[in-house]
Amino acid sequence: MDKRSVIHMFDPSSHPSPFDINFAVDAEFDVIVPYSNVKLEEINALVQDVIFSRGPSGVKMTGIFIGGRDMGMAMAMLDGARKAMVPPFEVSVLADPSGAFTTAAALVACVEKELRSKHNTDLKGCRAVVFGGTGPVGIATGVIAASTGADVTLVDHISIDTALEVSDEYNSLCESSMRGTYASSDADKARLVSNADVVFCTAKAGIQVLNASVLADANQLKVVGDVNAVPPLGVEGIKRHDFGRELEFATNSPGAVGIGALAVGDVKYNLQHVLLDLLLESEEPIFIDFRHAFSRARGLV
Repeated sequence: MDKRSVIHMFDPSSHPSPFDINFAVDAEFDVIVPYSNVKLEEINALVQDVIFSRGPSGVKMTGIFIGGRDMGMAMAMLDGARKAMVPPFEVSVLADPSGAFTTAAALVACVEKELRSKHNTDLKGCRAVVFGGTGPVGIATGVIAASTGADVTLVDHISIDTALEVSDEYNSLCESSMRGTYASSDADKARLVSNADVVFCTAKAGIQVLNASVLADANQLKVVGDVNAVPPLGVEGIKRHDFGRELEFATNSPGAVGIGALAVGDVKYNLQHVLLDLLLESEEPIFIDFRHAFSRARGLV
């Protein structure tokens, strides 16, 4: 009898994400097994239970997904899974906590595309500001943008201490050089936007981060990307399906364009399917993190 495809979904949270489970269903895995409250110290035993129970042919039809909400924990679990493999009993593993890796990869790839097509430049050397920068998507966005050579600032909406702690933690973990700051008022936001080339808006859904008056203070803005699809949207004037439409309120930055949440979401949706398919298609085991996600996202846009 042919082996059925199986995906084991490890999540350190109290319940696995329905979002991730739906993606696994649409990727047409035959069997989907979610696990909640998974601890880092349990990864080795869980992975070895996965790989030794199906035989060499069975592991080719098996994948592991690591979820949760913490990027650092997901990276640690991914590394733990890699170390647990015993050739030839090896499976591929995808980490995507809160969908942060695929969302951030799609967002940065879309912004990069518009920088090249509308402004004949790329992210290297650009001043990039990430609002909502201390959440999972914001951190991943900042790390990916920094990896391209962008000068990245992560912005927390309340606490400078949180912003500094997060930037320090992920600079160390990902060999980045991001800065941290906070913006609790429109005046704070306008100061940051005034000399930004790129703005990533990754704040919580239903919160408008940048209004028209803040955008009017931008002097060299080129591209703004927003991942908030719930009204009010994150950036005034950007519509959900926008992909390179001129920003009407950035009056001092002629040629500045916006990218909306559903435009980013289309790329993210296709990207996550590609990565889930890779779990079974790759001849050799692969361990997919934000770097692999961004590489694939660049190809999709």
